[in-house]
Amino acid sequence: MSDVTAVQNLVKRHIALKNEIAKVIVGQDSVIDQILLSIYTGGHSLLIGVPGLAKTLMVNTIAKTLGLDFKRIQFTPDLMPSDILGSEVLDQNRNFKFIKGPIFANIILADEINRTPPKTQAALLEAMQERSVTIAGQQHQLELPYFVLATQNPIEQEGTYPLPEAQLDRFMFAIELKYPSKSEEIQVVKNTTSDISKDVNALFNAEEIIQVQQLVRRIPVPDNVIDYAVTLVTATRPKEPNATDFVKQYLDWGAGPRASQSLIMGAKAHAAISGKFSPDIEDVQAVAHGILRHRIIKNYKAEAEGISEEDIITKLM
Repeated sequence: MSDVTAVQNLVKRHIALKNEIAKVIVGQDSVIDQILLSIYTGGHSLLIGVPGLAKTLMVNTIAKTLGLDFKRIQFTPDLMPSDILGSEVLDQNRNFKFIKGPIFANIILADEINRTPPKTQAALLEAMQERSVTIAGQQHQLELPYFVLATQNPIEQEGTYPLPEAQLDRFMFAIELKYPSKSEEIQVVKNTTSDISKDVNALFNAEEIIQVQQLVRRIPVPDNVIDYAVTLVTATRPKEPNATDFVKQYLDWGAGPRASQSLIMGAKAHAAISGKFSPDIEDVQAVAHGILRHRIIKNYKAEAEGISEEDIITKLM
């Protein structure tokens, strides 16, 4: 199959996938798009939203429609690295045997990731970055495709361990979940308070997702689009010599080179699901908010004046 045919095929399958997910999840169109874009590019996503917005149900439904193995880990203050990675135990013959932890799945939902101490966060970080874990000096490869979808509650900060910038940077997208509209909420209540249960079918399998990721990597990108993405990222850095007064005034820290890479990968995937064979500047702009919002650090002046990350990214674009 040529790449042109493969892109056309992906557009149809993406639409079918969205329709299948919509059987269970009402609305949240942009959130689902961003999660799927991160899966098509092999990235990880951080879902930020208040409790009760069906984050777990959404991830579970997406895993089912993609035909992937799914595990949920509830992060708590007493969670140890071995609780998620697995551990070695003595068997009947007095030999050490490795028992795999819940991290050995295709899609991991790391629920309330900021509730666990840094040591356990670091164990997850290695898995996210290296696609492998080290137990007692032995390296164990994780099965591909591998995605971490972590959730974070933005309102309850007591008893939490904020994610360090280095770990935040490992997430391709930071996706904000908002409350549903009134009509969507009415539909949610109807769907969840009756005796009718809706199930979804698997439209992909692990091998096909790996093929989609390889297809996205092969998509060519014009030089002007790469130039735009890198210019947008460097414009967020207040310590750059050509930084604007606006950035110096409101930002303490800007995005690093991983943001430029993510913008291009996200733009490629966005172009592919839109039926285009090469991304343009509009594709970069379509993914910019989700990719940059967790990589820029506002200063006290921006906080005092109520200027959000969204406002800053929009102005830079």
